[in-house]
Amino acid sequence: MSFYDLSVTDPMGNEISMEVFRGKVVVVVNTATGCGFTPQYEDLEALYEKYHESGLEIVDVPCNQFAGQTPGTDEEIHQFCTLHYNTKFPQMKKSDVNGENAIPLFTYLKSQKGFEGFGKGPKALMMNGVVAKFDKDFKNNPDIKWNFTKFVVDREGNVVARFEPTADMKKLAECVDALI
Repeated sequence: MSFYDLSVTDPMGNEISMEVFRGKVVVVVNTATGCGFTPQYEDLEALYEKYHESGLEIVDVPCNQFAGQTPGTDEEIHQFCTLHYNTKFPQMKKSDVNGENAIPLFTYLKSQKGFEGFGKGPKALMMNGVVAKFDKDFKNNPDIKWNFTKFVVDREGNVVARFEPTADMKKLAECVDALI
């Protein structure tokens, strides 16, 4: 199986094959509208605007698995993102990224790039404490730990990086820049 064999569902129920992104750099991210990391939408949109014409795509998959921070309908989520962050990149149907109902795209991404830690600093320490409350073995499994985990896929379909929500968004931008 490869990245291009997978698909996601858009809010209208259409299957979107990753094949449509062949030859492009893709950032796949699970998002939330009521999270402390929600302002990352601003950085993601800036990245999209800067590099979309050069071949960047962002696949936004809203997810309500982390503290119920994405409670709305797909339409409400879309309205929130366009109103508050003027997002233009494609947003998919709200989906699970962990567990038995996880969409295959995230199962695949996690198999390619596992969890390597939240890094250092106050946000990392906070997230270690939060996640440990519901996943005692979180450091040893590839599951998505929280909203705004980002995977970067190169133009050949290789998953080349995983950025936890605590990662500096400048590091994501540098990674994308190097691949574009």
